[in-house]
Amino acid sequence: MKKTLLLISILFSLQSFSQIYVGSNTPVYVKNQVLYVGQDINLASNSILYLRNNSQLVQGTTSTSANTGTGVLSLYQEGSSDNFDYNYWCSPVGNTAVSTGNNNFGITLLYQPTTAIASAGATILPIGSYNGIANPLTIASHWIYKLTNANNYSQWVQVGTSTMIAPGEGFTMKGTSGSDSADPEGTGIVNNPGSAQRYDFRGKPNDGNITVTVGSNNAATLTGNPYPSALHLNAFLLDPTNTAATGIAYFWQQDKNVNSHYLSAYRGGYAAYSPIDLASNGIYTAATFRSYNSDGSVNNNPPAGTSPIVARKYLPIGQGFIINGTSNGTVTFRNSHRVFYREDNILSQFEKPSKNLSSKSNNNTDLEDGPPPPPSPVPYFKLNTIINNEFTRQLALAFVSTATDGVDRGIDARNMDESLPNDVSFWIENGNYVIQGVTFDLNKKIPLSVKVTTNTTFKFYISEISDFDNSQPIYLYDLLDNSYHDIKNAKYEVAVAPGTYSERFKISFTNKTLGTDEISKTDFLIAQDNKNQVLKALNPNNLIIKSFTLYDILGKKVLAKNNLAVDQSYNFSTSGLSSGIYIAVFLTDDNTKITQKIIISNSGK
Repeated sequence: MKKTLLLISILFSLQSFSQIYVGSNTPVYVKNQVLYVGQDINLASNSILYLRNNSQLVQGTTSTSANTGTGVLSLYQEGSSDNFDYNYWCSPVGNTAVSTGNNNFGITLLYQPTTAIASAGATILPIGSYNGIANPLTIASHWIYKLTNANNYSQWVQVGTSTMIAPGEGFTMKGTSGSDSADPEGTGIVNNPGSAQRYDFRGKPNDGNITVTVGSNNAATLTGNPYPSALHLNAFLLDPTNTAATGIAYFWQQDKNVNSHYLSAYRGGYAAYSPIDLASNGIYTAATFRSYNSDGSVNNNPPAGTSPIVARKYLPIGQGFIINGTSNGTVTFRNSHRVFYREDNILSQFEKPSKNLSSKSNNNTDLEDGPPPPPSPVPYFKLNTIINNEFTRQLALAFVSTATDGVDRGIDARNMDESLPNDVSFWIENGNYVIQGVTFDLNKKIPLSVKVTTNTTFKFYISEISDFDNSQPIYLYDLLDNSYHDIKNAKYEVAVAPGTYSERFKISFTNKTLGTDEISKTDFLIAQDNKNQVLKALNPNNLIIKSFTLYDILGKKVLAKNNLAVDQSYNFSTSGLSSGIYIAVFLTDDNTKITQKIIISNSGK
């Protein structure tokens, strides 16, 4: 098969090649363009393929990479400039080799740009040295870690200077201190203005199918965009062959105002991204910053606030993220997931301090087929809960026609920060979630799980509404006193005693007081007889009662009876229950709930 020999090119207009061979000692320079290669690339010894001014390389290989050669691809990406702040990375290149295929990566493949074509090798500090430097570029290898199929903090693996990061494996790396005024591309954007650190990745370009191992029971794996082009994150997460993972991506975000290497001082958490469907811009919930003790446990005094929202649909080059497994298996990145899309703070943004991207063209395209299709709007709103005036938990409720009331892959996002001492989540299939998708039903109530370690104040309110009926009221229902609170126009503040509440708080779209509008109080009477330790219910109109449930003040089910016969009275013993406030709930055959707060006073309990 004929190969194209490119001796030198200063600028490609949008070009497509079936294959590319770059001869020995030959530079190829691509500026502000997408280079599409249908099959493989052969970079002969000492050849360099430069991707500059936001250029990207996209390949059409449909299986294993056939890229060969000891020449290198050179491309830039910027991370944090703070040597206390982690970025999650995934390399677009690996070690060079004459043989075909993708190769492992190590931080020795990172360089400091000096001109548009020249770079100096980074100085790599040994393990035990903690602070990176911008100029000359000095990387602290102590903070290079990876994570595979992990269920606890101790399973992070320190990589250091080793070249043991497989294609598709993510890694952590802290940034640098200082600044670097070199402007290698002549665009007015310097290597490090004090807010972002530029790195030159040099190695064999990754291509083709890249497989990552995942584990069952929501085991966490750090992965990322493994290609020298943008990644359509929705396409990867929702790929029908990738069902061994939940279809949700999590991004580490850290409080950049904390300048410490001590674990106890860290403030950070995981933002969640739910793709919903291929055309959607996805749903994103900000991380709730938390802090750790030196043993890895969570500090009981988390900081205030949540992290900023970051664009995720088209994942930039080098961006790492966490996925959770649903079974022991693999997920695969494919060239069909790749797109040409420049970072723009709208749909594609690397996790680092924001920078001025106005000089970048907005001529983003899905490969060479024109602009991306318009997004399909997903109605949603976000519920923010201020917890003890210390930090904010953000939840998102999306309205999706294909969603069920159970856990849906690619829609419902599990809470990755379940170790927070006080927290709020959606309660789905006995699990805690930060994003939930449902079909809209005016009479539906969405349960929240509220965890309280110490007496805590919660303030609930709606912080954002998108493509959802602005005239639709949104309430928080409190089962404790059968009350409804408008959280769309005001905050509902409530003090909650220690415990785990899975039934007490619910999002509601009507403020109808259960058991009073549908059924007159004279039709069904509920009372507690503390003298005889019996809960009594009178049913003079012979309503058909399907079930009876009694909840304690924490929302825990303490008594339940099903398939009740039609009777004019019911008696339920409460002799084994502790004294306190309880909620009695009767369910009729037409699913009407009759609710009554009762007080049980049992001597000696």
